[in-house]
Amino acid sequence: MCLTHVRQTSDRLLQPLWDYLLFHHRPLISSPFFPVFVAFSCYFLFSIPFAVLDLLGERVPWIHQYKIQPDRKPTVEMMIRSFRTALYNHIFFVLPSVLLSVFILPAPVMPKDAPAVSEVFIDGLAVLLLFDTQYYIWHFVHHKHQQLYRWIHAVHHEYNAPFSWSTEQLSIPELMTVGFWSNQDPLLLNVHPLTTWCVMVFSIWMSVEDHIGYDLPWTLNHLVPFGLLGGAPAHDMHHQKPSSNYAPFFSHWDRIFGTEEHANSRHSQYLNL
Repeated sequence: MCLTHVRQTSDRLLQPLWDYLLFHHRPLISSPFFPVFVAFSCYFLFSIPFAVLDLLGERVPWIHQYKIQPDRKPTVEMMIRSFRTALYNHIFFVLPSVLLSVFILPAPVMPKDAPAVSEVFIDGLAVLLLFDTQYYIWHFVHHKHQQLYRWIHAVHHEYNAPFSWSTEQLSIPELMTVGFWSNQDPLLLNVHPLTTWCVMVFSIWMSVEDHIGYDLPWTLNHLVPFGLLGGAPAHDMHHQKPSSNYAPFFSHWDRIFGTEEHANSRHSQYLNL
């Protein structure tokens, strides 16, 4: 009886929020441009604090001590270039693709009921695990095939020491591939729109966190037990040693296939492909 009550409470918890969105903002949340706006805004807002830390550098020693590659400092020019690439890609490729989809795909149907909190967590985890698998395979193949790497993925490896703004420094094919999975995986798994948006925001946070270049003790890779998330240390090592740590978020595929690599120290050698 107690478990039933808890389940019913969980089912009702998000309903007021969902009712508010449907009643007051249905045209906005139904727009195909809404996810694009949310995604790019999150990338922009999540990157700013770490960009400030990079610019302050050693003037904030209690943070700078966690810098993975302390002698590699991104410049303002590097930050502007990465952000400009992301902005250009979204304006000239993402937005036109969304506009084209308006004439091809049916309008999204907004369900009456909100998802249960447990549903958000379970379905959200399923989406993240599926995306993690897809990108691991894609990433591995593009590093093993010289032409694919050169023409598609090399853009993201311009810098051996990643920083927050470089999160979306991607070639058009890579951006469109990632965007396709991000949009289709929730549909494939029949995930509620509210869950989809939560996963989108959370995954962008994890992506930015992977690229910050700091091994901060309160980041997700330290909060989630058993080293299940790679975080910034794993992805920073991937930029130093590109034959390792292909998974974007989790660590299980790299462990299973022997591609996991740990940094011996924050002053590890910088290796190129």
